[in-house]
Amino acid sequence: MTISSGRAAVLGLHWQVNVIKPEGFFGQMLSEPVARSGVVGRAVRFHEAASAAGAPVFFTCFTIPEGEGALVRNTGFMQAVGEAQEAFRPDAPGSRLIPEMADGAHTIDNQKLSGLAGNDLPALLTERGIDTVFLTGVATNLTVEQTARHATDLGLTVHVVSDCVTAADDAVHAASLANLELTTAGSLTAQEVLARLADNHAAR
Repeated sequence: MTISSGRAAVLGLHWQVNVIKPEGFFGQMLSEPVARSGVVGRAVRFHEAASAAGAPVFFTCFTIPEGEGALVRNTGFMQAVGEAQEAFRPDAPGSRLIPEMADGAHTIDNQKLSGLAGNDLPALLTERGIDTVFLTGVATNLTVEQTARHATDLGLTVHVVSDCVTAADDAVHAASLANLELTTAGSLTAQEVLARLADNHAAR
């Protein structure tokens, strides 16, 4: 089955210093498994190829402005980042996209775990006629899973790009992907996505 690149987009979730790099807020938990997985290099190549095939790439970054914006401290995660909110200010070093993905990126900030909550990204996708999204990012069981479920409820067709996501624990990562097989249109590898986009491009 081909996928129309004109109606598809890539959502790159939380590819930011606070999540990916050792010096980031979650670095002690996530930087080593992220580096070991090789996910950053794969995601960079996928983003570039998908964009070249006509699918726009949008990045979401978790930030906390002065006054806390739309942050609600109703979970342990939100309480933790709320207590450390200076590290998540929009202009803080940790809030920036990692250098590998920052060049020319279209970045959208929010204060929610879902990349589609508390911002104008859903409206932007609707305006562009996007009905299919491919998700990359860290961590699989956190922002990726939350965004995938949210996007499905918004009526989008959702595919997690299975080799462009990872988590702190391999078993948790695998369990999250297994859960999403039931609640999305199913995971695809980067190669599978690009092949479908390429088939559609060739057919036009």
